[in-house]
Amino acid sequence: MNFLTTLATGRVLILDGAMGTMLQEGGMPVGCTPERYCFDSPERVRAIHERYIAAGAAIITTCTFGANPYKLDPNLDLAAYNRTMAGVARQAAGTVDHPVFVAGNLGPSGQFLTPLGTIEPKDFIAGYVKQVRALVDGGVDLFLIETQFDLAEARALVCAVREVTDLPVIVSMTFEEGLSLTGSTPEIFVETMDNMGVDCIGTNCSLGPDQMYAVVERMRACTATPLMVEPNAGLPQLVGSRTVFPLNAEEYAEKTARFAGLGVSIIGGCCGTTPAYIEALRARLGHTVQGEVKQAVSSHVSLTSRTRLVRIGADAPFCLIGERINPTGKKTLTRELAAHSFETALRYADEQCACGADVLDVNVGAPLVDEVRTLPELACLLLKRCDRPLSLDSSNMQALAAALPYCPGSALINSINGEGDRLEVLAPLCARFGAPFVLLPLMGKDLPVFADQRIEILKGLLKRLEALSIPRRLVLVDILALTVSANAWSARECLRVLAFCRDEGLSTTLGLSNISFGLPARELVNATFLSMAAGSGLTSCIANPMALRVREALAAIRVLKNQDPHAEAFIAGYASWTPGARGEARASAQHTVTSLYEAVIRGDREHVLSFVQKELDAGKKPFDVVQEILIPAITEVGEKYERRDYFLPQLLRSAETMQAAFDHLKPLLLKDNADSERPVIVLATVEGDIHDIGKNIVSLLLSNHGFEVIDCGKDVPAQTIVACAQEHKAAIIGLSALMTTTMVKMEETIRLIAERGLSIKVIVGGACVTQDFADSIGADAYCPDAVSAVFEAKRLLALSAWFYLQDFQSKRTLISVARMLYPPCNGMKKWQGGAPSLAERETNTRRRLLLTFWGQQKKIWSVLPYHYFWVFCVSVCPPA
Repeated sequence: MNFLTTLATGRVLILDGAMGTMLQEGGMPVGCTPERYCFDSPERVRAIHERYIAAGAAIITTCTFGANPYKLDPNLDLAAYNRTMAGVARQAAGTVDHPVFVAGNLGPSGQFLTPLGTIEPKDFIAGYVKQVRALVDGGVDLFLIETQFDLAEARALVCAVREVTDLPVIVSMTFEEGLSLTGSTPEIFVETMDNMGVDCIGTNCSLGPDQMYAVVERMRACTATPLMVEPNAGLPQLVGSRTVFPLNAEEYAEKTARFAGLGVSIIGGCCGTTPAYIEALRARLGHTVQGEVKQAVSSHVSLTSRTRLVRIGADAPFCLIGERINPTGKKTLTRELAAHSFETALRYADEQCACGADVLDVNVGAPLVDEVRTLPELACLLLKRCDRPLSLDSSNMQALAAALPYCPGSALINSINGEGDRLEVLAPLCARFGAPFVLLPLMGKDLPVFADQRIEILKGLLKRLEALSIPRRLVLVDILALTVSANAWSARECLRVLAFCRDEGLSTTLGLSNISFGLPARELVNATFLSMAAGSGLTSCIANPMALRVREALAAIRVLKNQDPHAEAFIAGYASWTPGARGEARASAQHTVTSLYEAVIRGDREHVLSFVQKELDAGKKPFDVVQEILIPAITEVGEKYERRDYFLPQLLRSAETMQAAFDHLKPLLLKDNADSERPVIVLATVEGDIHDIGKNIVSLLLSNHGFEVIDCGKDVPAQTIVACAQEHKAAIIGLSALMTTTMVKMEETIRLIAERGLSIKVIVGGACVTQDFADSIGADAYCPDAVSAVFEAKRLLALSAWFYLQDFQSKRTLISVARMLYPPCNGMKKWQGGAPSLAERETNTRRRLLLTFWGQQKKIWSVLPYHYFWVFCVSVCPPA
C-alpha cells in the first residue's frame, strides 16, 4: 500500500517526533552540527528511527532538515549525505512487517529569495533539486517540507520536488500569533499550496498544541486537503545547561490528540518530543479515524501575495484587476519601458492601489522592449512596493516563464488560449507554480462573436486542460467583451457566456473597456455594463480603478450582493456623495510620496535620493537631515512593525530606503564630523550555529539608526567575537542563535567579557532564546525581534545624543524613558509657571546636548554618569 492510498483511508497517521532532541540525549557534543554527528554515527540515527517506529510512528523523517546547499557543512558532500540518511531511514523502516513510510525532510534555507532577498529563484530551486534527487535515490516515499517561514521559499521547494519526482509532498509552515515571519496568514498559505496541488498541508514548531489549535481551525476552514500538525512540547526553557520543554508525554498526547477531531490526517511531534511522546499519542489515538471534513468543493479562484489573499468567485467580493500598467496608448509609459525606466509604471501602481485595485495587471509589451528581461524586473519592483497579487500579462510565453518564479504566492497569468501550443506549454507551467490563469475562448484567427461559438471553444479548452490534469480552481474565464459600436449584440452575448460559466461553477472576468470602444461617455457605458454583468454572475473585471463611475458602480454592487457587511465601506466612502459629484468623500484618494520622511515610511527607494537632495538644497545640514527626518521616520516604521501594520517585507524595504539615504549623506557627515565616531556594535551567530537571517535584518536596522555594525558572520567562537569587539572598540555585542543546542554558547562570550574586565554590553536573540534564558546567562538585554534590538541598543547607550535626540518629540516620551531608565527622576517636581514652550525646550535640549556630548567627545556613550544626563534632560524638559 502506498502513502496516498493509506492517507485516503481516513485513519490518523502518526508521524515521528523531534530528531534534535534525540541527538542531544544520545550525546551529540555541544556545537557539533547534527549533520556532522549523524554522518559520523549513522547507526545512532537508525536506532532513533527504530525507537520511533516501535513507539507507533507510521511515518519517519530523514535526518536532512539542514542538509541543503545553504546550511550543510561545506566539508560534507550534499548528495552523499542525503542519500545516506535516506538509506538509513529506509533500513529502519524495513525492520518491521507493516508499512512505515520514509519522508525526505527539507528544511528552510535561512535566506530570502529575490526580490525580498538576493537569491535568484531559479538558483534556489536548482540547489534544492540536488538534495531532492539524492533523497529520491536513497529511497524516500514522500517529502516533508517543514518549518517554513516565507511563502516564496515554501513555493520554490515544492517546485524543486516536482522538478525531480511525482512523489507525494507535505508542506508545513510555522506561525506565531497567526502569521508567518513574512506576514502570511494560514489562509494565504493554504490557498497557495492548494493551487500548487500539494498532497498535505501542515503547521509545525514555535507553538504548543493549545496555541496551535486555532491555527489549524483556520486552515481546516478553507481547505479539504489533508492536514498535518506537529506541535512543540511547549516553549523551551533552559535549566542549567539543558534545554527542557514543559509538557510531559501524557499531557502532550492528551492535548495533541484533539486535532483528530478537526479532521487532521497526520499528527506528530516537533521540538522537545521523543519516542515516549509518540507512544503516548499512539495510545491516546488508538485506531482513531479523523473527524469528518465538512468542506464543499470551492468554486473560487485564489490569488495571493505574501500578505494578501484575493478570492474570485460567486462566494467572494467582486474583484477589480487594475489595467493601467499597459503601454497600449500610453506614449510616456512606452518610452520609459523602452529606456528601461519604471517611474510611470510604479506611479500607476500606487494610484491603482490607492483607488482600490485588488490585483495589478502588468503588461510591458511595446516596440523595442525586451519583455523577457523587463517583465521580471518590473514585477520585482512592484512586489517590493505593493502588497497586491500581480496579473502577469503577455503574449510572450518566455516572458511569463521568466517572471512567474519571482512572485511569492499565486500570481495570475493573462492569458491562455487555444492557439498553437500556448495551452500545452503555459498550463503545466501555471500548475507547477500554482498560478491561476485567464482562459480566453479563442481558437484560430477569427473572433467568436456569438456566445455559442465561445462556449464551444471553452468546452474544448476545458477538455484539453482536464487531459493535462489542470484543476478548475486555476481557471478564470474571460467572457470576451467585444465593442458594442461594432456589434450591437456584444453585451447580450457576454451575458449568455456568463450564464454558461455560472452553471459550470467557473469564475469569470472581462476587459471592461473593450465594450465601449469608439463611443462617447465611455465611462458611463462601462459602469452600466459592469452592473449588468455583475448581476448576471460576473466575478471580476480588468478595468481602470481611476474611473470614478466604475468605482461607484463597484461600491454599490458590493452592497447589493451582500459583499460589504452592513454597507460599512460604502457608508465610509459615500456618506457625502451627491448626484453628479466628481469625487467621493474619503474614497480611494490618490496618494504620492511628497517628502523624505514619507519616502522612508513607504519604502520609496526610487525617489529617496531626490528628496534628500531637496532637503540639502533648502539649506538643511546633513546631520539635521538624519536626526530630524531619517531616524524619526525609521522609528515610526519600527512602531508600525510592532503594531503589525507592517510586516517583514515592508520593514526591510523601508530600512533599505533609509540606508540608501544615509549612504548618500555619509560623506557629508564624515566631513562635518571628522573627529567624531559612530558607536560600534559587533554582531555574530554563535559557534556551531549557521543561521544568520535574523542577524542580517538586525544589522540593517542598526545601521539605519546610526550604529557602525561589524558583522563577524556565523558559527563564530566566543574568543573571535570578543577579540573583534576589542579591535573595533565596540560598545555592544549582539549574539544570535536559532538552535537550542547552540544557544548555550552565548554564555561563553559573556563569561569571557567578564574575565577580561571589559565594559562591553551583550544583547542576545534568536528563535529559541527567551527572557529567562537571557537573565540566566547574565545578558544585558534580550531582543525577540530586530526592532527591539534597536531599542535595547539605544537604551544601553542612553548617554548618546545621537540616539536619543529623535525621542524629544514630546515631553511624555522623554519623561517616560527617563523614569524607566533612571527611577530617581520620578521624584522631580513639576515645572512651575513661566516655562518656555515645548518647541523651545526641544530646540534648546538638542543644542545643549550636541554641545555637551557630541561635539566634545569621541566616545560619546561614556562622557557622564547616567544621573547627570537625566537630571540635565529633565531640568530642560521636566515632567508635566
